[in-house]
Amino acid sequence: MIEGAPWRRWVFFRLPLAGFAIWLLFPFYWMMVTTVRPDHELYRPWNAPNYTPFWTLEPTLEHIRYLFTETLFATWMWNTMLIALVSTAISLVCGVFAGYALSRLKFPYAGSLGTGIFVTYLVPQTLLFIPLADVIRSFHLGDTPWALILTYPTFLIPFCTWLMMGYFKAIPKELEECARIDGASRWKALVYIILPVAVPGILSAGIFAFTLSWNEFIYALVFLSSPQEKTVPVGVTSELIRGDVFFWGPLMAGALLGSIPVAIVYSFFVEHYVSGLTGSVKG
Repeated sequence: MIEGAPWRRWVFFRLPLAGFAIWLLFPFYWMMVTTVRPDHELYRPWNAPNYTPFWTLEPTLEHIRYLFTETLFATWMWNTMLIALVSTAISLVCGVFAGYALSRLKFPYAGSLGTGIFVTYLVPQTLLFIPLADVIRSFHLGDTPWALILTYPTFLIPFCTWLMMGYFKAIPKELEECARIDGASRWKALVYIILPVAVPGILSAGIFAFTLSWNEFIYALVFLSSPQEKTVPVGVTSELIRGDVFFWGPLMAGALLGSIPVAIVYSFFVEHYVSGLTGSVKG
């Protein structure tokens, strides 16, 4: 905490923090205002009389109604939720076991293998697109949720593994050794000792994987073509942008509703998320 005269706290801490918060939250505020702004206000010239750019005098839910009645937005939300949850579950299971093995078990080239896994995460998704597209075509998975469920773990598992490696290394080995001395097998020590302590790290990896799966656009755009199979990012942009015509009201409503699940996940698990990223382990 900054000590000294009150004006120092205002000048060097509170005012910069307030400015940063306003700068960060303003796009979301603009999105909310645009969602409830009627069309005749959206397309009104800036120099028109009674022009109010930062709020609306006649709030409406017409754009939200348009999403659910004129588009397949509810189906897109379900598709996105299903793909994100299944991809996250697969990535977490693989990442937890791989991270534990690389951080606890002793075998040749364990360190190099861990570094190689993380380097794999750094490979741009666009470079993996061509081989993954060939695999999807060979197994006839195109235009199905499985095309994304099996594709997303290719870039989610490396990061989850790297994150869990760091967290498992922060857990004292004495906890596991005491359980082994008392007769527990390595599997029981993992399930009953290590995993409960590693819950913050698992949650942070899960939040990361869920967020990436929910917001991913490139693979979803290419591998899914039917309107009823699309995800929210692809469905909203492809159906509500026609040529050079942007349906700003429904676009902002779709972006707002599409961000709610991620915001809910972060709000519930933000403390575990922060502790997982910092690798803190309570005794």
